[in-house]
Order: sequence, then C-alpha cells, then structure tokens
Amino acid sequence: MNNLLIQSATILDPQSKYSGKVFDVLVADGKISEIGKGIKSPDKNLTTINASGQYLSAGFFDLNASFGDPGLETREDVGSGSRAAAAGGYTGLALLPNTQPPIHSKAEVSYLVNRAKGNIVDIHPLGCVSHNCEGKELSEMFDMRESGAVGFTDGKKPISNAGLMSRALLYSKSFNGLIFSYAEDPDIAGKAKMNEGVMSTYLGMKGNPSLAEELMISRDLYLAEYNDARIHFSTVSTAKSVDLIRKAKRSGVKVTCDVAAHALVLTEDQLEGFDSNYKVKPPLRTKADQKALIAGLKDGTIDAIVSQHTPHEIEFKNVEFEIASYGMIGLQTVLPLALKAGLSPELIIEKISVNPRKILGLPAPHLDKGISANFILFDPAEKWTFDEQTNYSKSENSPFMNENLTGKVKLVYNNAQYLTY
Repeated sequence: MNNLLIQSATILDPQSKYSGKVFDVLVADGKISEIGKGIKSPDKNLTTINASGQYLSAGFFDLNASFGDPGLETREDVGSGSRAAAAGGYTGLALLPNTQPPIHSKAEVSYLVNRAKGNIVDIHPLGCVSHNCEGKELSEMFDMRESGAVGFTDGKKPISNAGLMSRALLYSKSFNGLIFSYAEDPDIAGKAKMNEGVMSTYLGMKGNPSLAEELMISRDLYLAEYNDARIHFSTVSTAKSVDLIRKAKRSGVKVTCDVAAHALVLTEDQLEGFDSNYKVKPPLRTKADQKALIAGLKDGTIDAIVSQHTPHEIEFKNVEFEIASYGMIGLQTVLPLALKAGLSPELIIEKISVNPRKILGLPAPHLDKGISANFILFDPAEKWTFDEQTNYSKSENSPFMNENLTGKVKLVYNNAQYLTY
C-alpha cells in the first residue's frame, strides 16, 4: 500500500495554484487525490507524514549523470545509481553515453530503457553524437530517438570536428533532436589537470585556460545560428562563457546551458592540498567565475543545475593527483550545494526540476488533483552527514564525504512507490 497523507507542506510548483501555500496532500493509488486543509481519510493503512517547515515539489531531473551500465557496473549500475538519485531528490535522469559499449545505437538505448522499467527514478538515455563517441562519423541518432533517447552528446568528450558538429545540428533539427556540447578545445586544454591561473602556477601544474571552453562555445554558437538549430552547453564554468551565452540568447540563438552544482561552491583554491576528489572537468575555476555562474543562474542565462555525477572505483581516485581520473559523485549533494550557494528554494526548483524537463521537451510533473504523483519532500534546514552509511552510490569519490551538509530530501514519490529518508 503506497497511499500517503502529507500534512502541512509548503507547496513549491510554479505551475500550481497552490504554490507558496501550506496544504495537506493525499495520495491514493499513485495519484494526488486531494489537496486541502485538515484532510481526513478513512484508510486505516494510510501513512501520515508531518511536513511542517518542509517543501513539497515536483521531483528533480538531472541533465548530466553517468552510470557504468553497460560494461562498467563496478562503478555504478542502474540500481545503485537510481538509489543515489532518489536519495538526492531525483525522479528523472538523463544518462551520459560514455559506457562500454557506448550508447551509440538503438540496441544500447533499448537496453537502458528496459533495464530501468518499474524504477522509482525514470531513466532517459542520451545517445552518442558520433559513432563510438570517436568524433569521426555521425551515429544513428534518429533510430536512437525512436527507441527512447532524449538528446545526443559525446558526453565527456568534446566534438572537436566543426564539420561533424555542424552536420549533427542540421540532422537533429529534422526530427527536433537536441545536441549537447561539452565545450572544450582539446588542443588548447591539452593534458592540463586544473584551471590555468595563479594557483596552477603556485602548485607547478599545467593549467587548462578558460579560453579552451570559450573558443568552443563561440564556435558552436555560430554553428547553431548558421543551422538555425538548438544546442545545449553542458557544465559551463567561466564568466566569459556565461557572457557569450547571454549575448547569444538576446540575439535569438536557440541555446540553453547548465552548470555543475559543485562549481557554485568550490574554486581552484581547494586544489592546494592535491586532493584528487577535487579533480573535475571542466576544472574548478576562480571566485570571479563562481560569482558569474551564480549571477547567470539568477538572471536566467544558465537554465539548469546538474549533478555531473561521475562515479569511480577507488583505484582511479586514491592515487597521485596527476594520474587520477576526473570527476566526483554528486547526485546526493546537489540540493545542499545549491542552498549553500545562496539560491532560494524557488530558484532551485526552477533550475533542477522545471527547466531540465523543459529543455528536453518532457512533460513536467506538477502538483494538482488527479495528477500522477511525482514529487519530493525536502527540508532546507535539516543538517545531515554524507558518509558511508548515507551514501547510496557504489563509489565514494566526493570531497564532501564525511562532511555535515544542510538541506535534506525526506521523501521521494514516483511511479506509485515511495522512499523516505
């Protein structure tokens, strides 16, 4: 029995007439059956939850998460990744295609779609733009779209061939597909391990300049404008990148973008101790960049916040900084990091729940009578410790491990099932 009565919750849903108000919500047979004050139910098996001081919103949706399924399940499989996602408030995920084999044909897309059936977290595969994510020839994008792919990206690999990117934008336009761009010029970035600047000089490490990102964003904005096609930039990280996208939006280019949650609270200064858990791509930038990213979220230039969840086995991270793999797990820490960055609960819902689905053209769940229940309950003031007991991922590569965080998901409901924390 998955029937619930949630009492005295503050509803956060820009699509709902109840938003910003305190109400009781009754859920029966997977649907919201009533919203009101002082709701009573004759159901003796009903689970009642006191949500005073907590927010009820549509479930979060992530545009940038990596699992290891298929082929790299020791890092993360669909089951463990979904548990971590649910604990972080996510009821939907778009998965990057960098697996073994990569998600570059309808067979792999169908595998993931079928693997996730009945899950409390809806899984939406992102297919490769190029075959094998090799950046040489276009993949079977239309076939993947028909099988359930919601967008196309080479994931952690930039598409350095301008002709290939242009053809991808033009081809995807014919079936209203969406191309994701990870903006980095590999020839300029080279084998750098961190942001180029004062800190890289101080630490004696080769730096990855902001220019590597900004050149690629400039190129892809021109290509999107030329082909009159949509483009989405993943994990922008520099002040000038934000400015370039802001200007492109004003001139009518069909562009959206997102930022990784950790980029809102961490800077290159954290690398002074050579902790490989801070080694990410794009690299942690300066405080000025961080300020620009937060401003971009507030003025609407940056459309979404993502987890950039990148699990790794311990042998890939517990090594010297120079040879450690890039990335950190992030599904369970997005809410606390967004709150730490000073974002309001209302803005967080817009950037983590509403806009990601809008970008992909997916129906946005909302809170109203008769609607299938897809929501979360979270307390922005509750403190908790992210540690071995509360981490649901198979991997532990996070700089926030064993830290006290503020902002906790209390309940997740989707597909007629729920979990409490």
